[in-house]
Amino acid sequence: MAQSEKEAALAAVPVDDDAPTIFDKIIKKEIPSTIVYEDDKVLAFRDISPQAPTHIIVIPKVKDGLSGLSKAEERHVEILGRLLYVAKLVAKQEKLDDGYRVVINDGKDGCQSVCHIHVHVIGGRQMNWPPG
Repeated sequence: MAQSEKEAALAAVPVDDDAPTIFDKIIKKEIPSTIVYEDDKVLAFRDISPQAPTHIIVIPKVKDGLSGLSKAEERHVEILGRLLYVAKLVAKQEKLDDGYRVVINDGKDGCQSVCHIHVHVIGGRQMNWPPG
């Protein structure tokens, strides 16, 4: 039975900020994924457990110690901006013209299950508030 995102986050073992993750295997094309955008700095692919009709993950190709938003330093400003800009490009590409949600989970209580910063682009249906 598939684990919920919350269960996965609670089970995640803290690792060194530069330890390889499943996202590193996706970047290296060792694990198949449905890539929807790629450039020299960022990769975007469809989530394997979508929470909406459109659910895309946007990640930096080089983690550089950026395992989560709470680990961000001034040297990460450029890649953080790139992640959000690519989220916008992907939303436009996916025709999410009526709106979408951009989410960055951070830490166990924030439901982060992969220690590699990533942005969720979620859309294709009416979102609810509060998110939960």
